[in-house]
Amino acid sequence: MSAKKITVVGAGHVGATCSQLLAQKELAREVILVDIAEGIPQGKGLDQWESAPIEGFDTRVIGSNDYEQCAGSDIFIVTAGIARKPGMSRDDLLKTNAGVMSSVCSEIKRVAPKSIVIVVTNPLDVMAQVALETTGFPRERVIGMAGVLDTARYRSFIALELDVSIEDIQALVLGGHGDTMVPLASYTSVSGIPLSQLLAQDRIDALVERTRKGGGEIVAHLKTGSAYYAPAAAAVQMAEAIVKDKRRILPCAAWLQGEYGMSDLYLGVPCLLGANGLEKVIEVELDAEEKAALETSAEHVRSTVAALEALQ
Repeated sequence: MSAKKITVVGAGHVGATCSQLLAQKELAREVILVDIAEGIPQGKGLDQWESAPIEGFDTRVIGSNDYEQCAGSDIFIVTAGIARKPGMSRDDLLKTNAGVMSSVCSEIKRVAPKSIVIVVTNPLDVMAQVALETTGFPRERVIGMAGVLDTARYRSFIALELDVSIEDIQALVLGGHGDTMVPLASYTSVSGIPLSQLLAQDRIDALVERTRKGGGEIVAHLKTGSAYYAPAAAAVQMAEAIVKDKRRILPCAAWLQGEYGMSDLYLGVPCLLGANGLEKVIEVELDAEEKAALETSAEHVRSTVAALEALQ
């Protein structure tokens, strides 16, 4: 199964990596890479298409500055916006990226009113809310990419710590995409063995803390930008679950309507992804400490939304 057309908005590092992965996985007949910068999406799109004979894919990659080219897309992956630099938090990007998101989503609503939107732009949870409000789409069709990335980072750090295969590690990270995210150690296992049987609590705590600061760790190394390989892979995994109607349970930012006792905000929770986008929010049991941590994370998201409203 594949879609007819998937559009990636933003031809920077994250967007270009997304379009290459989408093409290599042949998730659509056409992948459109759209950006306001003249020549950049066209050049990267052509370069990626020229890799097709080597990589063996038939998905056409087309670069464009024009949203008319994106008309009728099944899915939009929105990566457009400025990236973090050292010393910046995701929230520092607030006003600039809210303006970008609003503009992009107005175009999405115009050219593809039945599409599903996967938001990658930071600060993620708030940008997803801007996308929801701008498009007017139902919550099932506006989902934020955060938990898949955060969980991948958590799993990768556990694999390094234990020197085991990444494939055997199951984990779940909930909450906002930021320093208040909630890696659930109680739901973390290695080939079914609880993590608490394999590692001392202080090591688990250290891994949780590294996961929370995972994006910042990469920003500190790069100095002039932020992560893109893992964020792109995470967004494409979500797109694949939707295109192939895989009904995967993945942690994503969803617009809560009473789940976990919260409403009217985006927060990372386990989501069932299928052909309709968000098919269902899965509620898992949390202990008192986990509930408190999730509420703290939600409060941070609410305060960022309030900060954006104050700027407008």
